[in-house]
Amino acid sequence: MQPNNVTFVLLLKACASLAALEQGKQLHSEIIKRGFQSDVVVGNTLVDMYAKCGCTEDARELFDNMNERDAVSWIAMIAGYAQNGLGKEALALYEQMKQEGVQPDNVTFVLLLKACASLAALEQGRQLHSDIIKRGFQSDVIVGSTLLNMYAKCGCTEDARELFDNMSERNVVSWTAMIAGYAQNGLGKEALALYEQMKQEGMQPNNVTFVLLLKACASLADLEQGKQLHSEIMKRGFQSDVVVGNTLVDMYAKCGCTEDAHELFDNMSERDLVSWNAMIAGYAQNGLGKEALALYEQMKQEGMQPNNVTFVLLLKACANLAALEQGKQLHFEIIKRGFQSDVVVGNTLVDMYAKCGCTEDARELFENMSERDVVSWNAMIAGYAQNGLAQEALALFEQMQGEGTKPGEVTYISVLSACAHSGLVDQGRYVFDSMCKNHGVTPTKEHYACMVDLLGRAGYLAYAELFINKMPIQPDSVVWMTLLGAARNHGHVEIGRRAFDRVVKLEPKNAAPYVLLSNIYAAAGKKDELAKIRNEMKEAGVKKMPGCSWIEVDNQLHAFVVGDATHPQSKEIQAELDRLVGLMKKAGYKPNLSFVLDDVEENALCGHSEKQAIAFGLINTPFGTPIRIKKNLRVCFDCHNATKIISKIVGRDISVMDANRYHHFKDGFCSCGDYW
Repeated sequence: MQPNNVTFVLLLKACASLAALEQGKQLHSEIIKRGFQSDVVVGNTLVDMYAKCGCTEDARELFDNMNERDAVSWIAMIAGYAQNGLGKEALALYEQMKQEGVQPDNVTFVLLLKACASLAALEQGRQLHSDIIKRGFQSDVIVGSTLLNMYAKCGCTEDARELFDNMSERNVVSWTAMIAGYAQNGLGKEALALYEQMKQEGMQPNNVTFVLLLKACASLADLEQGKQLHSEIMKRGFQSDVVVGNTLVDMYAKCGCTEDAHELFDNMSERDLVSWNAMIAGYAQNGLGKEALALYEQMKQEGMQPNNVTFVLLLKACANLAALEQGKQLHFEIIKRGFQSDVVVGNTLVDMYAKCGCTEDARELFENMSERDVVSWNAMIAGYAQNGLAQEALALFEQMQGEGTKPGEVTYISVLSACAHSGLVDQGRYVFDSMCKNHGVTPTKEHYACMVDLLGRAGYLAYAELFINKMPIQPDSVVWMTLLGAARNHGHVEIGRRAFDRVVKLEPKNAAPYVLLSNIYAAAGKKDELAKIRNEMKEAGVKKMPGCSWIEVDNQLHAFVVGDATHPQSKEIQAELDRLVGLMKKAGYKPNLSFVLDDVEENALCGHSEKQAIAFGLINTPFGTPIRIKKNLRVCFDCHNATKIISKIVGRDISVMDANRYHHFKDGFCSCGDYW
C-alpha cells in the first residue's frame, strides 16, 4: 500500500509530538523519494517537525527553500523560533513576513507577543499592539490575554490593567494573566484584591489562579490569606493537584509555618521532586538545616532522585550550620551524579566551603570551575570577607575586573563588608566612591549600611550618623541598627539612644535594639536608664532571642542553648566547663562583665551556647582535631576572650561562625584581631 501526502503529514506530526528526530529525518528522505517535497502542507509539517525537535536551523533551511509558502508556513517557522527561545529571530521573521505581504492571524500575534514577553521587548510589543488594533484582533480574548501577559512581563502593570479593564470579553485566562502580572511584579496585595473582584463577578478560578495567589501570599508572608485560599482549594477539589500542593507547602514554609508545611507534605496523595525540594527549601529558609538534611535522607530512602536544585538547597543548609562533613558528603554525591559542572551548584559549593571556614578549599574549587559567572566571583569575595581576609577579597576584586567580569551590586556589598570587618576605612571609602562615580552602580540601602558599618566599627560614630542623615534614600532599620551596634561597641550613649529611637519606630517588635541599648547603659553604669529600657521592653512585649550554637561531630549536629541542660551529655559538658574555667583563671582569665545586665546574666556567662558547644567538642573529638561552631547571634566579648584562652590551653584550633563573620582562634589569638 503506497502512502500519500496525508499519510506523511500525519506521521510527521507524530514525530513532532514525540521529538523523534531520527524517524522524522527518515520520513523526510522518503518524502523526497516519492516527490511530495513540493506539497506546501507537507513542507509546513516538515518545518514544524524540525522545529519541535529543536532543529531550528534545519527548519529555516527548509522554509527558505520552499517552492510555495502560505500563511501557515510563516506561522510554523515563527512558532519554531518562539518555542525554542529564539524570540529575536521570530520577531525578525515577522518583519520579513509583512514585507512580503503575508497577512498574520491571531495565532501569529499570540506567538510574537509571547516572544516579546520572554525578551522583555516592550517597544516591539507596543508595535505589535498597534498592528493587532489595525487588523481588528483586539477583541480576541486569547490575543488580549497574551497582550496583558506581555505588558506585565515587561513591568508595565498599569498598561496591563488598563487593557484588562477595557476588554470586551474576559475569561479565566484573562483574570489569571492579570493576577500573574501583579504577582510577578511584587504586587501581591493587588493580585489578592483582583481575586476578590474575580469572585464577585462570578468567574471561577482554576488551578493556575490558585498557584499564583499562593505565591503572592508567600511573598507577602500573609498567612491568613494563604489559609483562606487553602480552604477554597479544598472546596473546589484542587488539593490533589501536585502543583497546587507544592505551592501550598512553599506558602506555609515562607510564612514560617514549617510544621503545617510538613503535615501537608506528608499527606500529599502524589509527590514529585518539586514537592521534596519545596519542603527542603522550607526548612533551609527557616534556619532548620538539620531537618532539611534529615529530609534528604528520607528522600533517598524513598527512591526519589535529587537534581541540581536539591543540592543547592542542601549545601545552603550546610553552610548555615557550618556542617562541613555533611557538606563534603554532598560534594561527593554531586560529583557522582555529574552536577559538578553546573555553575549554580559550583557557586554554592564555593559558598559552603567558605562559610565553613575553608577558604583554601573554596578557592581551589573556584579556580577549577569550568564556567564562572559574576555570582562565582561574588561567592569567593564574600567568603574572604566573612573570614576576615580583606586583602585577599580586594585582590580578587581587582582580578575580577581585570578578567572582564563587571562587578554588580552584590560584589560591592562583599568588598565593602570586607573593608569594614578589617578596619580598612580609606580603601572602603575609595571603593564606595568609585562604585558610584566610575562604575555607574547606584548605591542601595545595603551599600549605605556597609559604609555606616565601616565608619562605626572604626570609631567614627559622628561621621557615621552624619552620613546616614545625608543619605539620598530613606534609611531603613538595618542602617540604624548598624549605627546602634557601633555605639554599643564604643560605649557612645547619646548616639546609641538616637539610633535606638529610629529602629524602634521602624521595627517596634524587634528585641535586638532593646538588648543593644541595655548593653550600652550597663557598660556606662547607668542603672536607672537600664531599668527604664528593660521596662520599655516588657511593655512592648518583645523577647530577646536566645543564643544558639551548633557543632557537627561524627556527621551529627548538636545544638546548645544557654541554660539548657537537656543534652544527653549535659553533666559531662558541665564538668568540662568547670575544668576549663579553672584552667582559664590560672591563665589570667577574668569574665568580661561590661555588658552584663544583672546577676542572672553574670551567672549564665559560663553556660553561653558557644562555650557549651566547645566543651562538647573537646570531650567528643580526638586531641588536635579542629572544632567548628556556628552561632545564630554575634559572639559576646566574654566568649570571644574565653575562646582565645581555651584555644591556647587545650592546643586546638577553634572556629566560630557568628551572625557577622568567622572567628578563627589559634594559640590564644583570633583572626579578627579583636576587631569585629
